[in-house]
Formats: sequence, structure tokens, C-alpha cells
Amino acid sequence: MIPSHRSADHPRPHRGPRSAGAVPGEEPLTDRDLQSFIAGLPKAELHVHHVGSASPRIVSELAARHPDSKVPSDPEALVDYFTFTDFAHFIDVYLSVVDLIRTPEDVRLLTYEVARDLARQQVRYAELTITPFSSTRRGIDELGFMAAIEDARKAAEAEFGTVLRWCFDIPGEAGLESAEETARLATDDRIRPEGLVSFGLGGPEIGVPRPQFKPYFDRAIAAGLHSVPHAGETTGPETVWDALTELGAERIGHGTSSAQDPRLLAHLAEHRIPLEVCPTSNIATRAVRTLDEHPVKEFTAAGVLVTINSDDPPMFGTDLNTEYAVAARLLDLDERGLAGLAKNAVEASFLDAAGKARIAQEIDTYTTNWLAP
Repeated sequence: MIPSHRSADHPRPHRGPRSAGAVPGEEPLTDRDLQSFIAGLPKAELHVHHVGSASPRIVSELAARHPDSKVPSDPEALVDYFTFTDFAHFIDVYLSVVDLIRTPEDVRLLTYEVARDLARQQVRYAELTITPFSSTRRGIDELGFMAAIEDARKAAEAEFGTVLRWCFDIPGEAGLESAEETARLATDDRIRPEGLVSFGLGGPEIGVPRPQFKPYFDRAIAAGLHSVPHAGETTGPETVWDALTELGAERIGHGTSSAQDPRLLAHLAEHRIPLEVCPTSNIATRAVRTLDEHPVKEFTAAGVLVTINSDDPPMFGTDLNTEYAVAARLLDLDERGLAGLAKNAVEASFLDAAGKARIAQEIDTYTTNWLAP
């Protein structure tokens, strides 16, 4: 689905004063209109991390519970703490926050509050990336962990209407031990949670080649899980090819460097393999130098199915609504274009057909009502 761009073919109702450079006969989409439209737009999010979604309030509460951690408990101090020099520094900070999750009660609190934040942004469906190895290796009972995320998932759906599903990912920096443990937790019917739909691979890419994880992805796929590894975030397009050919990737997390390989872009477009694009994250981790240099424009021009996501939103000072506003500027989108991005995420999700149709219809109805004179 190619998002529609601002043009006189899609006139807007008058919602504010005409800005300089507006197309004659067309009312401009002001920043306030843009933010209002995005705020109410029903959405799905496909690339957002469990621990990385902990708000400053939750991180502060957890840090106060566990004062031996180096993570500051002062919310204002967290702003400086979450300023990264490079991707390796980001991983160090991320793992220090992971260390705050030490009990099933911590897990349940975090999961429920993440769902609350998603619901506030009109997220109807989210596939939350969870790294169970990071918790079980710290002594959290595996069944207690699974019970905690499932209890939070069911409560969130009942109370907020937001549907959560899980992606269990291998922390690449922890090596094959973590891959074995993650595959076991994801494929053992006595342990795996009801909401699990996919299997991923995160962490640093440099020095962590994708092919070594093939046996674990093969097991996960055989158990009925979808393959969604990170690839091409801080390495070249060859990492994306490895994810496709070795790990059976159905979606690519980030895939930022794909723009360097026209053949890869053509392959992604032809086979409708979505990219989970996280613009602000790519700047914060220095994967891309500036937003204006972000390759999302090349992706859409090549016909690649692009979804917009927030990755680790509080750590990057963003949220999904902000990422949609960033995408609107980079791609010069109007309301219909933004609705198209939202529907891309629904299409690329692992939600059942009825659920996809329901959210897509909600997006269409919201957009039609917004644009009605």
C-alpha cells in the first residue's frame, strides 16, 4: 500500500489559516490539525519493546524499589541518562533498565502500564517484543513470568480494549545460550504463553551474524511462530539478506540499510515483506545521522510496505503519535496518507483476518468523518 501524498486530489476542510506555499484551492494541514488527526487515528504497532517502553514514572518506581541499580530514580535525571552516544551505549543503558525487572510483580506492572500508554494513543493492536531470557537469567521463575505478562494482557484488553500479542526475541549479545533458552520458552507448550505469535532477534548486529541463529528460528517456525528478526539497523543490506534467506524473515525490524541495495528493495516490494521503520530510534542510536537523511523516502518510492513504529519510546523521548508526525513530514503526507500508513501496520500484523478488517474499517470511518465538511 503506497501512502497518498498531499495534493489537490484530496481537498481538506478548512481547519486553520492558510500557510505560505499552500496549493491554491486547497486548505493546508496545519501542525495542530496534524497532531489532532494522528491523536485520534486508530493504529497498530508492530515494533515496540517491552522494557524499552517503560515510562519515566515506571522506571523511577522500579529504580526506587531496587536502589542498588545505577539507574537514577529521579525522572528528570533520566532525561540525561537516556541520551546515547552510540548504539553500544544504548544497549548498555537498555540492559541496566532490564536489571530493574526482578520479580513477576515488576513484570506485571510494566506490561500493564505499557498497554495503558498504547491505549492512550488509540493503539488497537500491538505486538510487543519481549526478551524472556533477560528476566529468567536474573532469577525470575519462567512460569511466573509467563503468568505475569498474560494476566496483564488479558486485563489490558478487558479494560482498555487494546489487544496485545507477544514476540519473544533472542538478545543477540548473549550468544547461543540465550537463543537456546528463548527457543525453548517459545516452543514448549507447557510454558509458551497464549499470546505469543512471533520469534525475533534483537541486540547489536555488529559481530553477531544472523546465520548462526538459523536452527532456533527453524524450531520456532516449525512450532507455528512468525519470523521477525532485527536486521540492517547498524549493518549493511547483507544482514537483511541473511535474515530473509537464513531466518525466514516475514518482516524486518528496522532494515535501515536496505536502501543501499536496489535489488533488495525490489525483492522486499515484490514479496510484500514489510519493514518496521522507527525514525526517531534510528537517530537516537546514530544508525541514521539526521531525519532528513532517513531512508523511509526511498523505501516508499520503491513500493516497499512500510510500517511506522516507536521501538523504545520513553528512552528516545518519543511515542507512536510523534513517529506518525515525523513520517508525515518526511513523506509529505495528508490525512489519507497517514491513514494508509496505519492500514499498512494492520496489513503487516499477525492479527487474524476478522481483526484486521475491523481495525481497517475503523481507520476508514475515522478518516472519512474527519474529512467530512
